Amino acid sequence: MKAQDRYLRFVRWEDDDGAYVGYCPDLFPFGGVCHGSSEEDTYRALCQLVAEEVEQILSGGAELPEPSARPMREAVLA
Repeated sequence: MKAQDRYLRFVRWEDDDGAYVGYCPDLFPFGGVCHGSSEEDTYRALCQLVAEEVEQILSGGAELPEPSARPMREAVLA
């Protein structure tokens, strides 16, 4: 597992922005960090930003923040 895989990432449509917005609350608590015209492109951009942020934190010698954001409910396997 890659370090960035520990963090919840999600994309949702924002009417105010007229675009999809990507979020990763544990690394970017201030709100959405990327926008896009499609959900898929926005998620790809979000994953890249999360990977870059994790790399920057680790290369600076700091510890990664403990993941705390979780989905509203856990998936139940059928």
